[in-house]
Amino acid sequence: MNSKGAPHSFRAWWLAARPKTLSGALVSVISATTLAYTCDTPHNTAPLLAILCATFAGLMQVASNFINDLIDFRRGRDGDDRLGPERACAQGWINARAMQWGIAIVLGLAAAAGLILFGVFTTVSQYSAIQLAVWLGLVGLSCGAGAFLYTTHLSRYALGDAMVLIFFGLVPVVGTYFLLTDQFTTPAILLGISIGIVVDLLLVINNFRDRDNDARVNKRTLVVLMGESLSIWFYLLLGVAAILLLFVLCFVLPTATSSFWVRFLPAILSLAFFPLHYRTWQNLQRIHHGRALNALLGETSRNMLIFALTFCVGLMIQSLLIGDCFQ
Repeated sequence: MNSKGAPHSFRAWWLAARPKTLSGALVSVISATTLAYTCDTPHNTAPLLAILCATFAGLMQVASNFINDLIDFRRGRDGDDRLGPERACAQGWINARAMQWGIAIVLGLAAAAGLILFGVFTTVSQYSAIQLAVWLGLVGLSCGAGAFLYTTHLSRYALGDAMVLIFFGLVPVVGTYFLLTDQFTTPAILLGISIGIVVDLLLVINNFRDRDNDARVNKRTLVVLMGESLSIWFYLLLGVAAILLLFVLCFVLPTATSSFWVRFLPAILSLAFFPLHYRTWQNLQRIHHGRALNALLGETSRNMLIFALTFCVGLMIQSLLIGDCFQ
């Protein structure tokens, strides 16, 4: 055991949970909640529902991290040539059996949060309990299956980016918005895609860093398939696409204003993201190889938070200027 602490200590589990990755799970819930409060009429239980959504999303992220740690350890992927952060099982901080129990406990807690969420939502929703049980049950099961399948199969066949778009963008954003408002709307779908894209930037950096090792073990990520040059441009263009989607979102919002600046204020404020994103892209070109690319994961995470938070602030200012968006 190294300086990270004693085996199976709280610090070991904390590091295995990779708390820095939680921002990717939480920005979607925060963004959807802001959209619901500024552009619709949420249920009176919306604050509790939002907290439960964030809890479920965070727990599923931790479970996914634990699963990834365990599976990669069993497949021998975390050797001395690993470029990413240290992993708990590979470093001996947590043994495989304990990690299995950790996965089961975290998934159990996520299921409990989901059941409470279902119970609260049925008291305010216009839909029947049976309908909600089917819909929410399918979402919950797909999230659990996705956490396993991503690590075990899908990430090897260039489907990791699609999984991020779905399970870190569309599902949490549209799902949270629906739970808070009983509505499926085009703005929520556009926001889900946009958030999914910026979260996927983290995966692009991760896969770009590991591209040589991935190619050697026949792990065909999108970066491996596209090659280095195209992958670098792909990173930049994803950020551009995310911003453009926010402008489309603002365009389709039926806001009661003829002012361009007020209508597009949320998207305009989110432009603060782009200079930072561009700088990270330049750093990606400059560093290009090795463990030094890990610093870009932190930069990308920061950029993602700025993207989401500036958009949320823009929605709140817009709401104050013109009242509820949906008239």
